[in-house]
Amino acid sequence: MSRMEDLPFLKMHGLGNDFIVLDGRDGSALPDAAQMQALADRHKGIGCDQLMVLMPPREGTDVVLDMYNADGSIAGACGNGTRCVASLIMAERAVNQVVIRTIAGDLLAWRDRDGGDISVQMGPVHTGWQDIPLSRAADTASLDLGLSGLGSATAVSVGNPHAVFFVEDAEAIDVKKWGAEAETHPIFADRANIEFVQVLSRREIRMRVWERGVGITMACGSGACASVAASVLRGLTEPQVTVHLDGGTLEIDWRDADAPSGGQIVMTGPVFSVASGIVPTGFFASLSLKLEKGALT
Repeated sequence: MSRMEDLPFLKMHGLGNDFIVLDGRDGSALPDAAQMQALADRHKGIGCDQLMVLMPPREGTDVVLDMYNADGSIAGACGNGTRCVASLIMAERAVNQVVIRTIAGDLLAWRDRDGGDISVQMGPVHTGWQDIPLSRAADTASLDLGLSGLGSATAVSVGNPHAVFFVEDAEAIDVKKWGAEAETHPIFADRANIEFVQVLSRREIRMRVWERGVGITMACGSGACASVAASVLRGLTEPQVTVHLDGGTLEIDWRDADAPSGGQIVMTGPVFSVASGIVPTGFFASLSLKLEKGALT
């Protein structure tokens, strides 16, 4: 089902990782994949890395959150987007803690006592090849993708698949080239998010990211979690790490990292509201006409 009427939206971001937030709790028609892709276009639409769609809460939750990448595909997890939505629901309900249901599970989120940063418990870290998922059995701690000069990656899942490469200089990496190539490697059953990490100290890393279905982004919350998990698994850092991304800094805490269940990984950082507005019906009508004519680019 596609949207063919005015569409209210919010624009938010966490460290430059930006989102279109849509409210589907009233049951009205939502944009389809092609319309989402058009909305995410930074020149002809609103522009975003992902779209966050609020849906009616279910028992034990405050909201159900459906997440989509800029290409219209389903996103398995998005930490910064979850934190943005958490801030909206907390303000709406005048509370400091909420539970958000996502495809990756029920995620607890809360606001710092000073009313500033938002934290979200992203769930356990999975390292089994079936859980990431990979297309075949492989050593996820040292995954050789055959990318010359990058060495092996560490693959983990934080509700979505990640491959983390450790490099000497994150600034020198051609993220577009290597990220695009690694994302679609046949070993990944559902593509993967690709992180390039430079370890600065036992409690500090620099990370750059290529997100599946999106491309280069200024920040990625689940990617920051995955990078810290991979750093801990390789013995390079402690479980509490400051992650420096292109758009700013996140604090990651992998609690009970040694637990067989994968513990719980928590990310903390700021969120920002940018704008609210209405996408007019004409936007969708024009898009529909282009699709009919096969002229959509």
